[in-house]
Amino acid sequence: MKVYSGPFKHIYDPSSGEINQWYINDHTIIKAPDGWHLFGITHEEPAKPQEEKQCAHAISEDLLNIPFRKLPFSFSCEESRGEHIFWAPHVICHEGIYYMFYCGGSLIDNQYRIMRADSKDLIKWNWSEKNPMLIDGFHARDPMVLRVGGKWLMYYTCTTDPLKGNYCVAAVESDDLLHWSNKKNVFIDEKTGSVGGPCESPFVVNIADWYFLFIGPRGGYVGTDVFASKNPLDFNEKNLAGHIESHAAEVILTDGKYYITHCGWGKGGVYLAPLFFEL
Repeated sequence: MKVYSGPFKHIYDPSSGEINQWYINDHTIIKAPDGWHLFGITHEEPAKPQEEKQCAHAISEDLLNIPFRKLPFSFSCEESRGEHIFWAPHVICHEGIYYMFYCGGSLIDNQYRIMRADSKDLIKWNWSEKNPMLIDGFHARDPMVLRVGGKWLMYYTCTTDPLKGNYCVAAVESDDLLHWSNKKNVFIDEKTGSVGGPCESPFVVNIADWYFLFIGPRGGYVGTDVFASKNPLDFNEKNLAGHIESHAAEVILTDGKYYITHCGWGKGGVYLAPLFFEL
């Protein structure tokens, strides 16, 4: 079992047209009729995570050959809705509607909110009246949603104790993308703490009867480990399948081929590389 990437190429510069340098951190890329859309955490350098409040938006008509061009922010966090940051969007499309899951934060570390916004065109977004989708700590964030069997699973990072515990990846399930329950810690790291940690940016890929969990930063700020399992709710460090020099990695499937992204503070934008699985 082996997972590895090819060389990365630069596909988006958030500083384009700006006087100062900007960064993109956790992000999502999704295909629509008018091209590929990128949404993500953004801010002017240097990094100020608690001041990240806008949703970056960019578009490319050809993911592999045309760099993304910057569009106006999609929206900003709203304190009236209990949001204090905008972190780590993940967008899926289901029955013609785009659903964006993201972290809206909180003033209380063990009550971070994961929210949902809906759109028909990836331009105009409506905030779900059922928000928040869930509340958890410490700093529950970085949602990723995957269809498994007849249910939806939402993966996110937190700690085993909402105030301080082992860093982990948790998952909740839903039948309707609105009501989430049955939380389970699906990956628990031996390290404990609160802020940050090595279980951020979870992304799960299903190939045949295998599931692959991508998380980081591991082995440094730029580092993503990949763990393999036949159970999408049970991963462990013994089943390491690969290490990729990438931060906040997202996996994209297009025309039968996989690709992986890389970004982060001080990295100048978003990068893309081919991704290979040897089962």
